[in-house]
Amino acid sequence: MKATDNKLLDLLTFQNQYVIPIYQRKYSWNEDNCEKLWDDILSVANHPNFPSHFIGSIIYIRGIKEKLVGEVEELLVIDGQQRLITVSLLLAALAKAFEDSDKKTSQQIREYYLFNMLQEGDKRYRLKPTDGDREEYFSLLDEKKKSSSSSKFTENYLFFEKKFCTMELDFLKKIYQGISKLKIVEVTLKHGEDDPQLIFESVNSTGLGLSKADLIRNFILMDLEPEKQKDLYETWSQMEKSFVDSELQEKTDRFIKDYLTIKNNGIIPTMREIYNVFQHHYIDRSMNEDIKDIIDDIYKYSKYYIKLSSSGETDKYINSILTDIRALRVDVAYPFLMEVYDDCCQKRITREEFIEILKFIESYVFRRAICGVPTNSLNKTFATLSKELVKDKEHYLESFKAAIILKESHRRFPDDDEFKRVMMVKDLYHLRSCEYYLTKLEKHHPHKEVNIDECTTEHIMPQTLSVTWKNELGENWEEIYNRYIHTIGNLTLAAYNIEYSNSPFIRKRDLVDENCHKVGLGYSPLRLNEGLADLDHWNEAEILKRAHTLVMLATVVWPYPQLSQEILDKYRVEKSADINRNNDLEDAVSFGED
Repeated sequence: MKATDNKLLDLLTFQNQYVIPIYQRKYSWNEDNCEKLWDDILSVANHPNFPSHFIGSIIYIRGIKEKLVGEVEELLVIDGQQRLITVSLLLAALAKAFEDSDKKTSQQIREYYLFNMLQEGDKRYRLKPTDGDREEYFSLLDEKKKSSSSSKFTENYLFFEKKFCTMELDFLKKIYQGISKLKIVEVTLKHGEDDPQLIFESVNSTGLGLSKADLIRNFILMDLEPEKQKDLYETWSQMEKSFVDSELQEKTDRFIKDYLTIKNNGIIPTMREIYNVFQHHYIDRSMNEDIKDIIDDIYKYSKYYIKLSSSGETDKYINSILTDIRALRVDVAYPFLMEVYDDCCQKRITREEFIEILKFIESYVFRRAICGVPTNSLNKTFATLSKELVKDKEHYLESFKAAIILKESHRRFPDDDEFKRVMMVKDLYHLRSCEYYLTKLEKHHPHKEVNIDECTTEHIMPQTLSVTWKNELGENWEEIYNRYIHTIGNLTLAAYNIEYSNSPFIRKRDLVDENCHKVGLGYSPLRLNEGLADLDHWNEAEILKRAHTLVMLATVVWPYPQLSQEILDKYRVEKSADINRNNDLEDAVSFGED
């Protein structure tokens, strides 16, 4: 490795080509970045006593490809591409500005810093951006296209072009002088001798905006031959594009974390650790597996993650279940669900069994939320759940049911008795998933004429009681109000909440709007509101009666898995044997260490 101070223009003067590798992020500097660079240039241009201005480092690898006689050498840029590209766009705009008043300087800028004049094709260009950016950049330098695109290249070129459009020749020369004072640290690495990834990590260890996925991509691809990079990057870029297209780009790191949880036998890395954990994982696997197989495997699981996180599943029924699971915001289940997705795709389970597992996962999470079971153990529960399953077609679903039924204490699956007891009196209105569960209850037997998306949560007994309501509830109105106001017996869905306001029950039941439309709860086609038309009073007895009906329905909508006692006993014995084996192993290890 060789590191030297250098002027940026001196770096660009040599007949080389600075190549941005395909694994690098696309060019992303915006107008704020350009404005900052512009201000820096002005500050040294306007002060003759300022000899230079440092703008960062440029790190590149040489020797990647053998240089033929008469050709320029390709230098692979691993850090500093944003600065290189932006200054090149600035120089292109400056050369254009000089054309009318000083053709010699214009030609000098092009020949010294932008083009390798004796080369042909792509070799003509002193800088060669990554594949997705290359055409736009070349077109700008060749003055074939400017305003027809809204890419960062065109936007930033036009930004500088606008700065120059009204400048006199003397000021243009002053700007050119300012650019000549820009200094960088030039770090040269030699292929096969230096470790470019180590240097790259060191430079980016202080939070310069690279995601963990960016670092991992570079770690895999950086030191490979260009052709091998291109082949592998094609798969990786497809994965990145899938996350962007699904508007999940910010979740790429989370996916990598969940993927590593799967591959490391349920050990959950922290977000800070995932890069280092991946390095060890990759090195271990690459000893026995082809690199392409590893990347293909990551890509495969990313497809499952995207289906779990967005509406990408093409099976409409499965997608509807996943939508409900997303409503519960239970991302910690994704490592397990990705494994089940893979088992379904590999035909270890049927579509119907996959659906049943998804429903039980939803039920498990929802029942625990209702019963107030702490959630801090869920990540470990789901991370290791797959290890408890029998991965053959005959026993897969059975072993899954047994695993979740046999969980105890803070990992338990609340049974029907606990679920019904708590749900009868639970404050459900302030539960995060309030409209989720009301909508699920309604959709269990949906009415085809109802647009449920227009409905919101309605308190039948209103949150603010009028004198009429207090009289309706009787002497114990305050106790009834405090006990039942936010419980399932008093909550429903409606599209006319504003119209109902705090009206007495009879008016809510029989309300007709100004257009003579019957909009009262008694006319509602919603299954949740069945029976309200037959009531003349809304009191404690009716609230409890309705609560009982809805809670019984809830045990069907969010079911508890069923297995015979004989089968459960079999799995209970096996689970106990596993625990004893693990304890024996821990004791043996401890004894050896002592």
